[in-house]
Amino acid sequence: MKKTTRFQFRSVFQKVDKVLLVLVGLLVFFGLIFFLSASLSFLARNPAQFYRVLISHIGLGLIGGGAIMYALLYLDYTVFKKYALPFFITAIVLTFLVQVPFLSFEHGGARRWLSLGPLSFQPAEILKVAYVMYLAAWFSWVKDKVQEIRWGLAPFLIITAIPVLALFIQPDNGTILIMGAAGVALYYLAGMRMRDALILLVIATIGFLIVIQLRPYVMSRIQTFFAPSENVLSEAWQSEQARIALGSGQLLGRGWGKSVQKFRYLPEPAGDSIYAVIGEEFGFVGSVFVLILYTLFLLRAAVVAFRLPNAFARLLMFGLVLLIVGQSFFNMAAMMGIVPLSGMPLIFISQGGTALFFALVSTGIILNLSRLQKKHI
Repeated sequence: MKKTTRFQFRSVFQKVDKVLLVLVGLLVFFGLIFFLSASLSFLARNPAQFYRVLISHIGLGLIGGGAIMYALLYLDYTVFKKYALPFFITAIVLTFLVQVPFLSFEHGGARRWLSLGPLSFQPAEILKVAYVMYLAAWFSWVKDKVQEIRWGLAPFLIITAIPVLALFIQPDNGTILIMGAAGVALYYLAGMRMRDALILLVIATIGFLIVIQLRPYVMSRIQTFFAPSENVLSEAWQSEQARIALGSGQLLGRGWGKSVQKFRYLPEPAGDSIYAVIGEEFGFVGSVFVLILYTLFLLRAAVVAFRLPNAFARLLMFGLVLLIVGQSFFNMAAMMGIVPLSGMPLIFISQGGTALFFALVSTGIILNLSRLQKKHI
């Protein structure tokens, strides 16, 4: 029995792309090191909160997500296509359920969490995965007809509009942005025409204008981005403190656990500001190292995706990788002052058991698909 188990363990990893596996392992390993340091800010202020965050991140995220990631390697990838629609519908329903008061709770002015007894999670994390999975299934089904409006643009708008509405109500503008970008990328890879791209651009512009009218704080963030010196003690506080943290790290940083900003000045040091803590403690070298890991993960996944045998597998891998890397790049760019703040976490690293759990679930699907590639190097 033991020999059979060992054989199964080896065989399930035999065809998994080793480069992708190593890159994911490095991101998770260094992510845990960075998280443990950043979470010391909780220990100084509220030890009970520190242990809650630690249990959620390691218990639910790392251990629970790792177990599901491993289990997903045993599945036939066609299951993802077969159940893409019911998975997508379930994710939409769960996302709308956060508006039910006794099933959810509010934090930071947003209602994004479902609370089921001792378990709380963000349905938006499920929705992102379900969205790209169903889009991949749809585009692979319609094939060349994707260039026709009734098979391409119209279904894409419907498939995208319903999740966007569910997220807009919460509100969760960051997830809308990254999910929409991944969706458009998949549409492009499936064969989007220039005409449809221009239509989407007009719709996105109108949508943005509506958002800034209904949500004034969005415009405030944009104005702060272009004129940060005018609101240093209010709206621009996080951006300013992030730049101070990154700059004070200089070349090699202060050292692990020695960040000053995370204890008194930097909001959400273990959350969406964690890249600034990395820069302060590990310097320019550490910051660039993290950026390189995500870049290599993206490039390797692209190489593997082009070797996959069918459109569904290729589109699904691209979609999941873009969700992970796109959000992470946006987070790092916001900390460096390249783009406005969005509140999006750094995948694999930022605090959040739910986010890490579903990042590892996505990774399990990515590694599962990597076994299909026609040629290994």
